[in-house]
Amino acid sequence: MVLGHNQYQRDLQEQHFLVEEQPQLPAETSHRSGNAAVVRRKFAKPPVKVACLACRASRTRCDGQEPCSSCANKGRACSYLPSKRGGPRKKKSSVTPTDPEELVQANSWDPPIVQNAHYEEADGAFSQIEPLSLPGAGLRHLDFNPEVQGMFVGMFGHPGEANHPAVPVSQVPLASTGKHPTVRAYGSEQEILNAYYEFIHPYFPILPPGIAQPGPDLPLEDAGSHPNSPSDEVSLAYQPASPLSCAISAILALVPLPNVPDSASIMLRRSYSQTYARLATMRIEADGELIDSVTDPSQALNYAQPTINRQPFHPRAPVELESILALLVLSIYEYAQRGNMMKMRYRAGQAWVLAMNMSLHTLGPEQDEFTEARRRAWWMTYFCVLQGSIASATPSPVMMNDTRFTTPYPQFASDPEGWSILLQAQQVLITANQFVVDLNRCLKSRSNMQWIYDQMKQLDAWTSNLMTQANAPPSAPRPGDMSTALEFDVAESIRAISRIKLASAQIRMHQFRAFSDLPVFIKKHFDLTPPGSDMNESFHISNNGNSNPLECQCHQYHPMGSVLPTEYSGSASDSSATAASGPVHPHYCWLSPGFPFSAQQSSDICLRAALMISHMLGSLPYPLSMRTSNRRDSTRHQQAFADPALLDPRTQCPRTMPYYAACAMQGSYALLMLVYKTRVAKDTASNALYDEGHHSPAEQMLDGLSHGLERIVGVIFNFSRAFEALSGMRDHIERAIHTAFSQP
Repeated sequence: MVLGHNQYQRDLQEQHFLVEEQPQLPAETSHRSGNAAVVRRKFAKPPVKVACLACRASRTRCDGQEPCSSCANKGRACSYLPSKRGGPRKKKSSVTPTDPEELVQANSWDPPIVQNAHYEEADGAFSQIEPLSLPGAGLRHLDFNPEVQGMFVGMFGHPGEANHPAVPVSQVPLASTGKHPTVRAYGSEQEILNAYYEFIHPYFPILPPGIAQPGPDLPLEDAGSHPNSPSDEVSLAYQPASPLSCAISAILALVPLPNVPDSASIMLRRSYSQTYARLATMRIEADGELIDSVTDPSQALNYAQPTINRQPFHPRAPVELESILALLVLSIYEYAQRGNMMKMRYRAGQAWVLAMNMSLHTLGPEQDEFTEARRRAWWMTYFCVLQGSIASATPSPVMMNDTRFTTPYPQFASDPEGWSILLQAQQVLITANQFVVDLNRCLKSRSNMQWIYDQMKQLDAWTSNLMTQANAPPSAPRPGDMSTALEFDVAESIRAISRIKLASAQIRMHQFRAFSDLPVFIKKHFDLTPPGSDMNESFHISNNGNSNPLECQCHQYHPMGSVLPTEYSGSASDSSATAASGPVHPHYCWLSPGFPFSAQQSSDICLRAALMISHMLGSLPYPLSMRTSNRRDSTRHQQAFADPALLDPRTQCPRTMPYYAACAMQGSYALLMLVYKTRVAKDTASNALYDEGHHSPAEQMLDGLSHGLERIVGVIFNFSRAFEALSGMRDHIERAIHTAFSQP
């Protein structure tokens, strides 16, 4: 054995993995056999002082070369950014514009022509901003083996989180330590339904309004046997009977209880949530089985629906809808908690099939006690199917304007147009995503810009019209009754989410034009020569006088047909057909129409949209913070209607169902791009007129952008207290912000 090991040592010496005489390097004795000792170095080469940004993000070893071997092997951009930590903090402006109009005015002054030298340092930082706009940006993936996943919990704690110490999983107490509740679990269907209205309904109203005033929130003191390791199965003290109550319990279990540190309960909450989610899928399968197939298979297919002998979870929702609604909740669970977009789309697809089989899409105007429940079940299924395509940036699997869909929209008593605006905002956002795909193809092929011109103009008109409707005040004043007032807040929340989605669509359709004057943007996205370079003569000028950094390559591309409503299409069908199939002149560029917006106009639109996302995210209501039964209704009423903007999102009970988290990433992307655009304009502009007591428009602009980013980070932090997959989003944004504002 010793001889074999010595032979292995000599082979390594011949390959120069061991050096005999280097006393200055750290060494350790790794093997001993008798009197033979093998000395092995920790590293064949010492670590480099500065690693590239890509290796930092992936936490892999970097060799410090330009490009490094890891980036060269993976074919990705390799860039370095020197550390700028430390030093005195810069004094912020005492007067910071927070109104979108003021910031747009600060950004509307004409910046000078930008030279490439100003972007050399931003090139590395841009690699942190660029991924923020990609599908699934920042999502953590928890779908690993529990033992493997548990090895990494707490190892990469966020530096700003006092409640998340970096400790191994074996040191995290999973067992119950007292009589107080340690995880949010409930002991009856009624208590679960009550918690649904408190924690889920304001953001995801899949059920009709409650028929009674909400009661106190009373989680069980002893939810069941607590696992001693992440792989142990949880034994529940109460198993919900309905698949919907199981799915809702999977979300509720993720919401931390007060006075319980997140670091002490995160693994416990995950275990309970997974147990409820698995139980929900079992209940769904049980409800879907044809009962007669067990005893008489020949009669099994004679029944359109199986008989479900169970009390309904909600008195005004038929029991056969519960599997559909449970799948919708599980779809959001897979996205926000597990980080699994494929399962997110799969669960929504399952709900779609069940809803179509029940003909929920062809309901008429007839009214009964179950009408609102059926309408919400259908349109929320439609909403979630589109949401899966939006989150993954894939084409919609359904026709958005299918004439077979005759079911009327649900309604809020205080806002009859609320549901219509929400569903149209979803349609706008998925259309904007498809527009970006078509734009990229046209830009790479240097063709069909006439079609892009028409589509961008029509899509912007559609979005602006819907935004005007979404910004309109509600038609009814806030009622004084407690239960009615809570449903009024739900309608306001849905309006806010609609604005978030419309603003995200505006950023999607305008981001290329807004940032096309940044050479680093063009280089990273399309590998095109930026303005001011030696090949500037290959750039063409459009009809509206704006430079268009594209070379003339006459290739045809046939884009997808228009999905815009007819009132915004005009003659778009004719122009689209002409642009797609018309002849191409062999010597002239297809880009003669250019874009219907200048770079400055698109920048202003992106600024307004990003600030809209920031403000609307901060305005969403928090769940009611009742945790005991001895609080008075007046206290609960005051908490319900408190201004969310005045509360610290890092300490509040987390909002749930963050299916719009990707819009927050889109808003942070736009704000960070505007930070670099403003900083370059500030560096090249003359600020001689501003003395030490005044601040230039660029400085005011940077302060306003910083506050917008802080609000978004706070909201994502609030989400991540409950949903683990979103903690990756928070970390990605904060790293990009730190890099952006560490620049001189």
